[in-house]
Amino acid sequence: MVKAKYQQIKLHIQQRIDAGIWAEFAKLPSENQLAESFNCSRMTARRALTELAEEGILERSQGLGTFVAELKSQSSMLAIHNIADEIRQRGHGYSVQVLRLETCTAPTEVALALALPETVSVFYSLLLHCEQNIPLQLEARYVNPFIATDYLKQDFSQQTPHEYLSLVAPLTEAHHTVEAVMVDAKMRGYLAIEANEPCLQILRRTWSTQGVVSVAKLTHPGSRFKLGGHLTIKG
Repeated sequence: MVKAKYQQIKLHIQQRIDAGIWAEFAKLPSENQLAESFNCSRMTARRALTELAEEGILERSQGLGTFVAELKSQSSMLAIHNIADEIRQRGHGYSVQVLRLETCTAPTEVALALALPETVSVFYSLLLHCEQNIPLQLEARYVNPFIATDYLKQDFSQQTPHEYLSLVAPLTEAHHTVEAVMVDAKMRGYLAIEANEPCLQILRRTWSTQGVVSVAKLTHPGSRFKLGGHLTIKG
C-alpha cells in the first residue's frame, strides 16, 4: 500500500534524523520547500510537521521555523496521534459514528478550561471511533468557537477532529491525565461493554498560539486499549 504524502514526509524526516543527517536543533526545510519536494500541498506538509512536533520529534517556533528536538524529549508516554491513522497502520478498518455535533452552553469547568467566560456558547462533538466495526474510543470534545470557527461545518466521517484542528490551529501545548473509570449505562451502550468492565479515560486540553483550542474526554474499553511509549535516554 502506497503511503499518504504526509506519511512519506514524516518517514523521510525521521530517517534523516535517525541517520544523523539532521542532528539535534537542526533547522528543517520550510512547509513550502517540503510541499515542492513531495509535490503536495502546503497543508499536507504542515500536517507532517505538526504530527512530528506533537510526537516530540520536532519543535516548531512561529517566525523561526521547525527544528529537530533535543533527543531526550523525542518520546512521550502519551504522544498525541490521530486514532484513524493508528488503526489503519495496524492494517485494520477504521470507521466512525458522529453521535452529536452542535453548539451548547459550556459547563462551568469547561468554560474555565477553555479560558472563556462562563455561560459562553461553545462547539461540542461526540464521536464513536471503531476498529473493525468494534467501538474503541468514545470522544467527547468541547471546542473554542473563536479559534476553530468552522468546526460544526466539518464532515467528521472524512477526517477526525484531531486532523481538522491540527490544520486550523496547530498544537503548541497539551496537558492530559489518565485514569481508570467505571462508566454509566449510556456510555457502556456506546462502547458495547458489560457493566463490570473498567475503562481507560484520557482527559486532554490542547493549546495553539491563539489560546486553548479544545477540551476532550477520550474513553476506551479497558479490554481493547493500552498505552505505551518509548524513551530515548541521551548519553
